[in-house]
Order: sequence, then structure tokens, then C-alpha cells
Amino acid sequence: MDEEYDVIVLGTGLTECILSGIMSVNGKKVLHMDRNPYYGGESSSITPLEELYKRFQLLEGPPESMGRGRDWNVDLIPKFLMANGQLVKMLLYTEVTRYLDFKVVEGSFVYKGGKIYKVPSTETEALASNLMGMFEKRRFRKFLVFVANFDENDPKTFEGVDPQSTSMRDVYRKFDLGQDVIDFTGHALALYRTDDYLDQPCLETINRIKLYSESLARYGKSPYLYPLYGLGELPQGFARLSAIYGGTYMLNKPVDDIIMENGKVVGVKSEGEVARCKQLICDPSYIPDRVRKAGQVIRIICILSHPIKNTNDANSCQIIIPQNQVNRKSDIYVCMISYAHNVAAQGKYIAIASTTVETTEPEKEVEPALELLEPIDQKFVAISDLYEPIDDGSESQVFCSCSYDATTHFETTCNDIKDIYKRMAGSAFDFENMKRKQNDVFGEADQ
Repeated sequence: MDEEYDVIVLGTGLTECILSGIMSVNGKKVLHMDRNPYYGGESSSITPLEELYKRFQLLEGPPESMGRGRDWNVDLIPKFLMANGQLVKMLLYTEVTRYLDFKVVEGSFVYKGGKIYKVPSTETEALASNLMGMFEKRRFRKFLVFVANFDENDPKTFEGVDPQSTSMRDVYRKFDLGQDVIDFTGHALALYRTDDYLDQPCLETINRIKLYSESLARYGKSPYLYPLYGLGELPQGFARLSAIYGGTYMLNKPVDDIIMENGKVVGVKSEGEVARCKQLICDPSYIPDRVRKAGQVIRIICILSHPIKNTNDANSCQIIIPQNQVNRKSDIYVCMISYAHNVAAQGKYIAIASTTVETTEPEKEVEPALELLEPIDQKFVAISDLYEPIDDGSESQVFCSCSYDATTHFETTCNDIKDIYKRMAGSAFDFENMKRKQNDVFGEADQ
């Protein structure tokens, strides 16, 4: 403990573990501590099943019909990875993929008028989809072709659209797309949680739709991946990476005090010892006086004995309920995984409904999602506060991550990671640069 480190990281949530891994690969001396005896912090995977019942104060414990407790690995904050997204790139570049096995999620669905439909994201699917009428399909197909060909560096592909100034609302208008199509394009393809994006420049949305299509093209069933044995494997993979590069990990280590001098962090005190550091990364729970509450998320974990209706019996899927369909400001998400991912007993499914809380009765807000899941064997309800740091850390050198939001994919988390990295290092996160450094360490550059 009594040593000098470049960076101390508090908490082993995914954001913290990835940053710790990246810092180690970049040659920094890293100490990584967690007050809990397990990895993952807020976003851990709970096993055995008895532990989940305890955590939610269900003292009677699981019935025998749930199978062996050890067969369960339940993510408290489930998210999928976009096959072509930023997290997969981080995993590939840091070679953490060698510790993980992924499986493609079998389907991506969207809710309309009380029913669920497969999300059409290719021209062929668009033409076969029941979501739209015939003329709507043709217009949507034109729009998809425009997006696929769009290249921000080639004005010939713009078709009169200015990526920096034309709003997405105007692009939809240009292709004459109706409200339902706009709903599923913005929320199920571009994966926005609200409709604020409509009046922003269209480039970001076009890139998000491209990401969805490119991710889908990699494996065909859906654009999403999920690790076998659950997301708890991710932080542990990055912890191993950090250890290879000389990082030190300590679980079950209480943090008594963060030591500041002249408004700048100089160390962390634990059990009477002080480890000194130049920079500190942590999750909001370690610095309650430096974060503000930015809302709440409700997540309801449901254990089922059946796949979700109208999903072709998929053993994993995502369903997005666009806010317009249920008169809300933010979307409701359902993500479902099962025994096929080694996270539940044989024949069992875990579905999690989540959304940003908007009223004083959060459980009522997710009812449209729960109706899709009936009958439900057991529900676990969690309402979490969302926190964000009150400053950017440039003076204190204390860099705090944001709480995990209601989305069921990792793109927002990756943006937070890149943002913290930029504030710490003073330059943007560059995958290629990391890769080169790694070749130097492993001596693989000449292969």
C-alpha cells in the first residue's frame, strides 16, 4: 500500500476497470481498490441465485423449481454490446477478448400499438416488415440506401443534406417518413432514449444507424453480443489485463479517506496506510460530496420459464418500446437472456425491463414492458439514483464516472470512458496508438 502510484482507481465497475486497463497498458503504475469483496460494483453479476434473493430482502429464498442456485449469474445492470461498437473495439485492442466468449443475441424487436415487431434494418427486411404499409416501405428503403452510402468526407453523397447543420427532423421530412417509422428509426436503430435528437444536426444519427447496420451485418441475427456467464466477466477481463502490465488489485479494501492538498488529490487512506497518487478515478459512491443526482432508473429483473411471446422463441432478445408509443418522454427497454448464456438454470429466462423514472410511481411506468413478459415467476425491483460529477476533475485530478443509464447497450458508457480519458491524458483516446504500444510490449510487431 505505502507506495507512490500514477493512478489510483476506486471501484471495479466496468468503466473503472477499462480505464485501469488502458492506463496500465499506457505504462502507468496503477493501484485498483474496491471496498466490496466482489468485482463489478453497481454493475456486478450475482451468483448463486440465493444471493440475489438476499440482496432484494426476499428471505424465503428461491423455490426448488428454479434449479441449482450455482447455475445462475444475474446481472444487476444488463447491457448488450454492439458487434461493431466502441466496447468491442476496446476489447479487441486490449486483447481482453482472449478471456471471454460471446454469443450473438437472437433478435431485436420494437413495440408498436401493443404488439412487438422485428426491427427492420436492411432493405430486404424493410420490404418484408409488417411495421409499414407498401409506400412507406419504399420511402424507408430509399432512406436506408441514403444512410448506407452517406460519407461525411464525400459531399457527392449528401443529396442536399448538410451533416453539420441539417436537423434529423428535416432529413425525415426529405424522405417523407411517417411518425411510426421515425419512432423506430430514432429509437430502435439509432438507439436514442428521447426525441431531443430530432432538432440536432443529422450526422450523429446517420452514424448511429450505420453502426447498427454494420453491427448487424457481422453476425446476421441482431447487432448485439452478450458474454457467456454474464457481464461480470468483463471487469474481470480488464483486471487481468491490468495485472499483466503490473497493475495492483485489492478487493475488500475499505477507503477511509481521499487525501487532498491545495485542492488536488495526493493519495488514498485505507486501514491506516496511505497510497500516494497523481490522479484518481472512481465511481460516484466513493465521492458523494463531488457528484449531483441527475435522475433515477428503475430496473425490474424478471425470471421466466418461457421465451417472450412473438419473438420466434428467441433465447435472447432486446425489445425497445419507443416513448411516443406509451406517451412518455423516455423509452422503455427490455433485454432478455437465458440458460443459453450460462446465466440461468436449464429452461429459464431472465428478462430485465428498465427505463428512466418520470413519475412518483416508477413501477407503473414499466407496466407496458411487464405485460409482454407474462407470466412472470419472480420479480426483483431496483430503483437507482443516477449520479454525475459536478466538475471535470481538471483542478482536483479526481475523475468520477457517471452512473449507468437505462440503455441496454454500452455506447453511452464508452462515451464516458473516452471523455474521462481525454480529461486525464489531455488528448483523445486513440485505439491505434494503444495497439502499437502493445506490440512493443509483446514484441509481436513483426508478425
